[in-house]
Amino acid sequence: MSKTTSAPLVTETIPWHGHADQTEIDRWSAVAQQVADTLAKDVWERDQANETPHREAQLLKDSGLVTLLDPAELGGGGAHWETAFRVVRILSRTDSSIGQLLGYHYVNEGNIVFDAPTDEVRDRWLRRTIDHRWVWGDSVNPVDPGLTLTAVGDDYVLTGHKRFSTGSAVGDVIVVNALAHGGRFDGQIVAFVLEHGREGVEYVDDWDFLGQRLSSSNTVRYHDVRVTPDDVIGSLTDEPFATLLTPGIQLAFGNIYVGLAEGAIAKGAEITRARKNAWFLSKADLYRDDPFIQRLYGELDSRTAAVAALAEKASRSYDTAIDRGHALTADERGRIAIEIARLKVASSELATDATNRVFEATGSSSTRTGVGLDLFWRNARTHSLHDPIDYKKLEVGAYLLNRELQPLSLYT
Repeated sequence: MSKTTSAPLVTETIPWHGHADQTEIDRWSAVAQQVADTLAKDVWERDQANETPHREAQLLKDSGLVTLLDPAELGGGGAHWETAFRVVRILSRTDSSIGQLLGYHYVNEGNIVFDAPTDEVRDRWLRRTIDHRWVWGDSVNPVDPGLTLTAVGDDYVLTGHKRFSTGSAVGDVIVVNALAHGGRFDGQIVAFVLEHGREGVEYVDDWDFLGQRLSSSNTVRYHDVRVTPDDVIGSLTDEPFATLLTPGIQLAFGNIYVGLAEGAIAKGAEITRARKNAWFLSKADLYRDDPFIQRLYGELDSRTAAVAALAEKASRSYDTAIDRGHALTADERGRIAIEIARLKVASSELATDATNRVFEATGSSSTRTGVGLDLFWRNARTHSLHDPIDYKKLEVGAYLLNRELQPLSLYT
């Protein structure tokens, strides 16, 4: 679903400025690692149970991670996007379903700043989010048929369905995008918020996929749901700052993939160190001393370190773009999107390759049910199909050759 063109936003201030210092990054990284350590205790069992991750969401709330990006003066963490993406990467080393849940939460809540037309509207939503420690899900899948949002008096009525609605069943609220027919927003795509349990909202328990099983990415159906003016954040525009949300979600993807590669390598190394005998043709006594095994880990670890550095650079560049606020130009917005597209290409291919090839170093016994090494590959293979990687390569190549930027959409 493309954004409609309308008047620029008039929000006067942006809550994020400058860059994270090392103290901030270290502080929240430590919190994220504590959460990851808790998730690690039963990550395999929770994946197999495939239950709606209410306990995991509560863990994110209790840790303070859900309000990490919110302004400190309103009671939030006061951190930067670079820090938020680092947190997503750390969680994804252990449980990328929950890394995805949190990454989408950050971007979904980001609608408050990117789409709110005034500071008053923005602060009202931020205060509610912080006070209630909301987890934000979404229902915006652009490849599904559009939802029907029809004016009825001063309100609207919403009907239709959306698949792949990440965090919807576990979220305290979900952000929904729909084209308005009639009323105040006639002809505009409106971003609005529905609290969990709103009458007419049906959460369909159909998220039973190969991986990312705890991301709560099920279908949501809307049966004549009443949408009031108080539910609306604002209308979507093609203003450069407002459209930074889409590169942001792609940047979250890149950090999820890097985290998956890091987690798979760490888990594989743990298994390899525990093996007592090398292959019978090897001159080494132990698997960890076999030169072929060392070479494989050396290759995977080096590639992962390189892509991780690319992720950190892109995350910092994103904060630079954010700091520009509504002064951000379309060209500047396009360049940050290309930088993130490069990361998407490199990290997606890294994750699917590293989580697969690590089995070459751990042997057939590591494919036994319950070992858990397969979780990384299943998650990487599932999420890397979110949008075709060839089109990200096309974006990068078209820009390199012709300085051509792709049309704005919820994927670019």
